[in-house]
Amino acid sequence: MMSEGGSLNLCFEKMEGNMITEWKDIPVELLMRILNLVDDRTVIIASGVCSGWRDAISFGLTRLSLSWCKKDMNSLVLSLAPKLVKLQTLVLRQDKPQLEDNAVEAIANHCHELQDLDLSKSLKLTDHSLYSLARGCTNLTKLNLSGCTSFSDTALAYLTRICRKLKVLNLCGCVEAVSDSALQAIGENCSQMQSLNLGWCEKISDDGVMSLAYGCPDLRSLDLCGCVLITDESVVALANRCVHLRSLGLYYCRNITDRAMYSLAQSGVKNKHEMWRSVKKGNFDEEGLRNLNISQCTYLTPSAVQAVCDTFPALHTCSGRHSLVMSGCLNLTSVHCACILQAHRTHTALPHPAH
Repeated sequence: MMSEGGSLNLCFEKMEGNMITEWKDIPVELLMRILNLVDDRTVIIASGVCSGWRDAISFGLTRLSLSWCKKDMNSLVLSLAPKLVKLQTLVLRQDKPQLEDNAVEAIANHCHELQDLDLSKSLKLTDHSLYSLARGCTNLTKLNLSGCTSFSDTALAYLTRICRKLKVLNLCGCVEAVSDSALQAIGENCSQMQSLNLGWCEKISDDGVMSLAYGCPDLRSLDLCGCVLITDESVVALANRCVHLRSLGLYYCRNITDRAMYSLAQSGVKNKHEMWRSVKKGNFDEEGLRNLNISQCTYLTPSAVQAVCDTFPALHTCSGRHSLVMSGCLNLTSVHCACILQAHRTHTALPHPAH
């Protein structure tokens, strides 16, 4: 693959003999190469003073982040959206709410190739934005709506019926949008879903999570932290149906008991052939749980959690590799991962020097 430097040199060679006296004389091909070497803020500023830069953005810009914009982001998006016809990734994360529905509507009207959109902390957005995205951005595979508190579950369900390619969806803190009926819609429409964050969506119950488990068999990561209504039934369904699950967040799910842990361990035993084949190749992250957060799940006992640890060798409690998080569970201090137990066995097997 040609390096950026080599590509630029090639562009300059093609220009040899052609005099450049103004910005407009720079070929769009060269401007497109330069786009990849400067930060997004510089690109936007340059586009405001040079028609060539504006053309390069229209034809070549596929990824853009405007998170650096601390004020007037809404106006900036409205002015840029018609030029971003090739955009595939757009990050509009905000420290304080700026975006309004008309900006998202402009994105939907012009950025039809958009696949990855980050609207986190957009507190001013309403259902109108989700309906707009469903109409104009049907190729979305990744959507971050974390902290957007004004969406309804009706609008979210409608979005999933149209944007069926979604694989990554962050709904952390979207309390009004995330209900059991919304999760049922995700399960029915988004069979390719791999990562879903439902943190602190307190209205969902086992019915919603079970809909996900049955409808999204390829689920790899699920965050249910703070979903206080769910019980063992949710975890049992996930263990039985989502055999590729690698990361599960159950922080503060205080109704979870040993039954949930034993169901996870049992699912690992059922799929141990594939899991151990990956482990032997050194691919600890390919199959089986590698991240589990059971902090504040105070009903759990050491034997049940140890069974999960023993089944999934990628779960670690050792220093620097905490992929099994158990803070607030003082009764689980005796639980240790496989590498610690192996180190202990090795130490005790060594012959003691003669005194």
